[in-house]
Amino acid sequence: MKQETLDAVLLGEIDISAAGPRCKMLLGDLNGDGRLELLLVQPDNRQDVRYIPHQVQCLTAFDLQGNLLWQTGTPDPGAGSQGSDYPAQIYDIDGDDKLEVLCVMDDQFHVFDGATGKKKESYPLPDPHAHDCIIIANLSGGERATDIILKDRYHKMWALDRHFNLLWTHEGNPGHFPWVYDINRDGKDEVMAGYDLLDSQGRLLWGCKDLDEHADCIWVGDVNGDGEPELVIGGSVTVMYDRAGKELWRHEGSVESQHIALGRFRNDLPGLQIAGLDRLVREDDGRGLKGKDAMFLLDSEGREVWKEDRKTDGWLTIIETLRHWEADSPDYILAYRRGGGVFPTLYDGRMNPVVQFPANGYAVHADLLGRGTEQVIIYNDLTASIYSSKFAKLGEQPSGGRQLPQPKRLYSSTLYPGGEA
Repeated sequence: MKQETLDAVLLGEIDISAAGPRCKMLLGDLNGDGRLELLLVQPDNRQDVRYIPHQVQCLTAFDLQGNLLWQTGTPDPGAGSQGSDYPAQIYDIDGDDKLEVLCVMDDQFHVFDGATGKKKESYPLPDPHAHDCIIIANLSGGERATDIILKDRYHKMWALDRHFNLLWTHEGNPGHFPWVYDINRDGKDEVMAGYDLLDSQGRLLWGCKDLDEHADCIWVGDVNGDGEPELVIGGSVTVMYDRAGKELWRHEGSVESQHIALGRFRNDLPGLQIAGLDRLVREDDGRGLKGKDAMFLLDSEGREVWKEDRKTDGWLTIIETLRHWEADSPDYILAYRRGGGVFPTLYDGRMNPVVQFPANGYAVHADLLGRGTEQVIIYNDLTASIYSSKFAKLGEQPSGGRQLPQPKRLYSSTLYPGGEA
């Protein structure tokens, strides 16, 4: 049955041009007022990030009503683009119940006060190239995650404690954004570093077999309903492993499984489903072809449920799982950066467009007001447009002014979204 397309309610538009061009948006309750704020992260002006990744050029914080709260650094009109991650996250790293901004800027790792943008701490990098992304982990077995993993573009990782003391290093093929999760329930995170699972001390537990290239994204969840977490990895193919390293299935019906996202997209199918994005034709391989990608959906056993027969151009789509668009809605697939004149859209588990947003650009999503439903922000270099399933006043504080929590998804921001389901 075809899903009726719903209209998104525009809650507000914000002028973000003061942050400079080609920013990535992070979300968090920076000032503890019970609403999320927007942090625009501008990269440095490195234009070729195939081998050496970006650092941060400038940080600019706005509230939901468009007030510029603070800015650290100076925007550069020649900033590079999102060809790699930007090394920045929002997290309470020091345990004072207030959020900090962590980033690599000017060849150092910095901790800034989330409310004011003032510098709290700075540390030298363990290596000049250790700034591809920032991963926050619990490697030490404490009550909360306070350790940090840095990596270079494709080869090496550095694990550091709260005070930036080196814990261990790992050389291999860590992929774009290693995912941390306590797979064996020992109170410490294991690290899925690309195709290899490491323990909390960086020792190899097991590795995936017969996979090429690198891991583009990693998800953890009880996909098949057996009560245990599985690992689903998108890369040269899409594969699922159990926590002991046994391959449960692989789907080879894609050219390049660039993005995957786990969710309960279909109530008529058992377990979880895996939405995916197949990069069918690349434009950057020197062959002069027009790029094209296509979404697909797999069931919990890795069987293809459907695949998009795309008629428009575009090969750089990003997909994510969006939960709680409405209080009782199923999980949806948020697809953006589609190209070919296709604007960001929410799709259901039958590939029907449910919500088509009337603005184009990158997308972020979260429960901005603590109301139990998520909103979507579509942004470009100049404007951020905030959409919801129903009207709400952005000046409201439904939480009563209490600081909103910072979930793991929001402090694990990446151009290659992984996650937990």
